[in-house]
This record gives sequence, C-alpha cells and structure tokens, in this order.
Amino acid sequence: MLGNVPWGAHLCLFYATKQDLLDTLVPYFKAGLEDNEACVWATSELILESEARQALTDAIPNFDRHVAAGRIDILSGRAWYLDGDRFELQRITGGWTKKLERALERGCEGLRISGDAFWPGTDYWTDFASYEEDLDQTLAGQRMIAACTYSLLASRATDLLDVARTHGVTVARRDRRWEFIETVGLAANEQPLTPREIEVLKWVARGKSAWDVSAILGIAKRTVEDHMHNAIGKLGASNRIEAVVIAIRDRIISAVDSE
Repeated sequence: MLGNVPWGAHLCLFYATKQDLLDTLVPYFKAGLEDNEACVWATSELILESEARQALTDAIPNFDRHVAAGRIDILSGRAWYLDGDRFELQRITGGWTKKLERALERGCEGLRISGDAFWPGTDYWTDFASYEEDLDQTLAGQRMIAACTYSLLASRATDLLDVARTHGVTVARRDRRWEFIETVGLAANEQPLTPREIEVLKWVARGKSAWDVSAILGIAKRTVEDHMHNAIGKLGASNRIEAVVIAIRDRIISAVDSE
C-alpha cells in the first residue's frame, strides 16, 4: 500500500483487532526478510510470541532458516520496553542501535523493527511519547525502518494526535480495511542522510567552517565539503544555510545543534 519506504521511515499503525495487526505486520516482516534485512518484532500483549512465530512460519517459506541465521527476533514488547517497572529511554533507543550494528556486521542490508505500545492511559504514556520523538531522531540517516503499533480500542483521541505528530506516516486498519493514511513527512526522507552527513550538518549548524569541521572530525576538508554537498542535494537545498534550515524543520537535526 505504501510502496517503497525509505530508510529512516517512522511508521505508525493503529489497529482494531488481533487479525488486523497480523495482516499488517506479517507482510511487513516478510518484505524485510526478502530484502535481506534483520527484523525484530516486539509483540503486543494481544499476540503471544508463539502466535507471532506461527503466523510468520505460515506465510514465509523456509522461515526456520531465517531464525537459524539470526535474521529475525521475536520478543515480548513489555519485556523489551520495561526493565522491571522502569522505562529508560536511552536504554531502549540504544538497544535498537546496537541491533542495527550487529545486523550490519552480519551482512544484512539494515534493520526493520516493530514495537507495540500498550501505554495509552497509563503512567508510562508521557515517557513513551518522549521515546517516540527520540526514536524519530535516532532513525534519521540510519538503515532502519520502524513500525510502531497502537490499539485503537486502548487509545484516546488525544493519544491519536500525540502519536500522529511524531510519525512520518500514520495508518489505521479496522476490520481488515484501511481507514486513513497520512504521508506527511515521508517525502522528506526519500533521500536519507548518512550518519556522517548528519554529523557534518550539525557542526555547520553551529557556525563551523569546513576547515573547522575537518579538524574536529579528523577528516580532510575536501571530504567535509563532499558530505555537505551531498546533504544539500539530498535535502533539495540551494546552499548550506538552507540545508540546515530544512534539516531542523524535518527534525533530522535538533534546533539545539544550531545554538
């Protein structure tokens, strides 16, 4: 339905039933495995890990080979997000980054993840909303795709607004039908920046020259200029100043980076 989704995409799915969730995430992970991506499914409390594994086994030929190769990991969402009763933002986002690093070391193209939010209406909701914003920044320029899932039955109207604001694409699926899709922000990520391009852009946002950045990063001035040139082109900017403005607007870098 979405077509080609770029690296760095932050997707959101609201679902009504277990079947709606399975009908979406099984093809999502199938596509990732077919494209040599490592996959991690942090399941909702609605779906047991054994049910998720069986659904993938039924839909994906030779699924056991993917499991044996360590290319897919199915785990409890609650266990992944909470350390006991504690929600630690940096531990979670850092955990995704480590999984990406291990995936790339194994020769995978990147990392495809999905985690379910069972937080609406709980004491964890504020922390989880902050996590979604942080994850959006973590994904920028990385070979990762994230699909966050939310129960329509457990979400309030205010939750819908909070969630839509922190995702590039928001989709609702109810009774096996797509109710709406919002693609604002997806186009901005069609040419995601590399981690080094983002790093250079951050220093430029602080007013550093190419010479300054080369000294800070320990790379040649020409290399800095090449990274900046690439970033300008990917962002559709006409110069470095406009590139910084676009990067802040699209949340590729933070406004703090320009202070």
